[in-house]
Amino acid sequence: MDKKFSPAAVTALKDALVNIYWKKQDLRNFISLTIKNSTILLTIDWDNNRKYESVNELIDRMVQRRDIFENDLFELLKETANMDDFSHLKQWDDADIKIKKAMESVTILRRHTSGYFVIEQEKKDSEVRHKKLNENVFKIKIKEDRVNDLKNKFMILATEQNAQKRGRELESFLNELFTLFDLEPKRSFALKDEQIDGAFTFENSDYLLEAKWQQKPVETGDLKKFAGTLSSKLKNTLGLFISIDGFSQGARELSGQVATGIILMDGMDLNAVLDGRIDLHQLLFRKRRHAAETGEIYYPVNKILGV
Repeated sequence: MDKKFSPAAVTALKDALVNIYWKKQDLRNFISLTIKNSTILLTIDWDNNRKYESVNELIDRMVQRRDIFENDLFELLKETANMDDFSHLKQWDDADIKIKKAMESVTILRRHTSGYFVIEQEKKDSEVRHKKLNENVFKIKIKEDRVNDLKNKFMILATEQNAQKRGRELESFLNELFTLFDLEPKRSFALKDEQIDGAFTFENSDYLLEAKWQQKPVETGDLKKFAGTLSSKLKNTLGLFISIDGFSQGARELSGQVATGIILMDGMDLNAVLDGRIDLHQLLFRKRRHAAETGEIYYPVNKILGV
């Protein structure tokens, strides 16, 4: 027998199998439903053997060929040790004695095998954790590859001379980026006389998006206009203003009621995400928390990373 199961455990299994069912056919049915390689039951003379003789012969054969029956032995041990209802023995004479013997033999079996069941469960738990770890590593690798693809797209986009085309493609690029980071983005849409560049959801908060790539810093007036758009929406709606070429000093220092709910992102921030130096979730979180704590809506990535 494999060292996982002691001789005492094997003996306890035999004794328990003899006692948990009175009729040989009932016991045979139980074993057949428990093990996968049930054809071995056909090699036992159940009709002419005594019950204990059939059990001894069966278990000994399984022990001798543990290369085939290792898993079946474990299942038989487990299912027998888990039995706690012996009401099926009540129909026979001396039912109380039979039930008591069944309970005692199963209790002894549990005593000899409980340690192995714990080890086996720990092994299964470890395999599950290992599988999840491999899946997470695979997902991270795929995400890194897709971020690299977006980085290449962004570099190509930077060479586009047509400002309008570059602006339109920037919206599509950001939609891909936000989709990759599970931000549930929505493409640009119009509301009455307002044109919204996009929207997304981050940590249960809804954001409107304004994005510009105009080869000059965004001025204060653009932020105030965006703030006006936000003010007409639900109270908790926030805004992310992305300007690839940055913001003027006045825009960066904008504060007070007009700047409430806005955070700023520039090309340096975006490059840090595409270079893998910071996760987009972490970048948004740190910017939003800084704005909430200080009132400053501009918090560049170099300060976040301490470089």
